[in-house]
Amino acid sequence: MTPVRTAVQSVPTEQKRLRMSYEEFLTWADEDIHAEWVNGEVIVHMPPKKVHQEIVGFLYRLLGFFTDFFQLGEVLVAPFEMKLAPDGPARQPDILFVASEHLERLTEDRLLGPADLVVEVVSPDSVRRDYVEKFTEYERYGVREYWVIDSRPGHCNADFWVRDQRNQFQAADVGEEGVYRSAVLPGFWLRTEWLWTTPLPNPLFAFAEIAGFPPETVNALHQLAAKGLPGAEDKGDNQTPKSDT
Repeated sequence: MTPVRTAVQSVPTEQKRLRMSYEEFLTWADEDIHAEWVNGEVIVHMPPKKVHQEIVGFLYRLLGFFTDFFQLGEVLVAPFEMKLAPDGPARQPDILFVASEHLERLTEDRLLGPADLVVEVVSPDSVRRDYVEKFTEYERYGVREYWVIDSRPGHCNADFWVRDQRNQFQAADVGEEGVYRSAVLPGFWLRTEWLWTTPLPNPLFAFAEIAGFPPETVNALHQLAAKGLPGAEDKGDNQTPKSDT
């Protein structure tokens, strides 16, 4: 099934592609290189923009708070390899979630098999890669839920896909209030307008809202944040002013 909700014609390609085997790729690459191996080619990615990193950071922390609190699995952020199959591509999703029942797929070096949920944040050079190439691969190799967050100027669009009874990706509905409810993470929901807010919301406050913390707890968190670091005022008051002599 090919997504048709976003145009992908005339988009820039990656800066650099290298031909090598997967074994050569493992020898060549290190943890500081953001690169993927697909069909005998290594794709070296351009450095992301600030807005891309801000959205990735917000979602990574938000998903991390939720999965850690409810002990649902593990959330990882790029660059971390996801080897979709022994003879399949090696991708580095912006964010991936592995459910507790699939943690045996996770090694110190890579994820062996598909993640349960993958998030890709679109950059100008990754439109076709995220909407077409990765969509096809993730659907084929068993990713259960796929988010594509388009952070390019003038786009501000979020698409969500989940597997249907035919084992194919189906576009998931976002509610009338702009709230998406995850199929893979029970109880997790995302207000899509958060992604386009400047500055982005505090992920801890967003998590508290999603998790249904009592209002008094949420208010206490806001009060602590407004108060500042513990002891900061005392430290400032105890400073001895310099003498003018």
